[in-house]
Amino acid sequence: MKQLTVATGLARTYVDYAHKQGADRAALVAEAGLVGVDLDDQDRRIPLETYKNLIRTAQRMTGDPAFVLHHAMDTEIEEISVVGLIVHSCRTMGESLMQLNRYGKLMVEVDVMDGGERFSTEFAPEGVWIIDNRPDPNSYIELTEGSFARFVSEFTREFPDKPFAKAMEFTYAPPSYAEEYALMRCPVTFNAARNAMLIDAAWLGQEFDEHIGYVFGLFTERADALMAELERRTTLRAKIEAALMPVLHKGDISVEAVASDMGMSRQTLYRRLRDEGVTFAELLDGLRCRMASDYLTARKVSINETAYLVGFSEASSFVRAFKRWTGQTPADYRKGATLGHS
Repeated sequence: MKQLTVATGLARTYVDYAHKQGADRAALVAEAGLVGVDLDDQDRRIPLETYKNLIRTAQRMTGDPAFVLHHAMDTEIEEISVVGLIVHSCRTMGESLMQLNRYGKLMVEVDVMDGGERFSTEFAPEGVWIIDNRPDPNSYIELTEGSFARFVSEFTREFPDKPFAKAMEFTYAPPSYAEEYALMRCPVTFNAARNAMLIDAAWLGQEFDEHIGYVFGLFTERADALMAELERRTTLRAKIEAALMPVLHKGDISVEAVASDMGMSRQTLYRRLRDEGVTFAELLDGLRCRMASDYLTARKVSINETAYLVGFSEASSFVRAFKRWTGQTPADYRKGATLGHS
């Protein structure tokens, strides 16, 4: 089964928002399983389960069960992802919805995106229903409420005097913080048959003031490249690397545990990796080398800290391994990287 992922740019905004609400940033990153993840690179990916753990941890640390809802209302999508830049550079709201369906997985992958559109429209006498087609939505309601709140917040900023939603329907029971749904500025129905939002049909043709075709082309070119990269990450090797990155610092990586997480036996994992031309040991070494090189080049952590982040309890063992990987000591590698950027 494909491992779904989330852009680190989205995860970073949750970390930043939780910190502003009083959460300890380092503790949040550690408990969420984000140690070793470069949150400054917004286009990298983390497993969806890590993202969910981040949300749960942030909710607990901030004491705010409506954390996702508040985050969606208080942040701007163009600061999170190129997807937001594309949405805001479209000519009309209808075009922005099409582009959101096209590129939405760059922010959060969900199962329905492999077989259809995340958001579909249904015309009715009372307006147009925007329907969230995510399967099994009640298993993680934050993805639904966050998406609908994002629609409301973005259009409220663009058109503050013109209410966006006329009504909303949710398949789940009222959460403990149901009163916070007043932020949606429309009637809300829980325990409904679908997750949907009613808007005036005129919204689909609503033009945006800041549409610039040239800029839109640049944004979509970048997004297309990211989509191609995301599609390439379908090999077992890529899936294992994505799963290992958040736990790389733990050092003792069990191949049996990895195989179990992938839903296969140890022998099957070895065989499938062999078919891709790599062993598990080579994969793990390669990931550690790549991550260590990134840390050393960025110069944001010391050599000892780099050793810990890639799973070595002793710096001396890391130095020997790094020299085996690259032919250089970590200090020499960092010095060369510094000279190369001077």
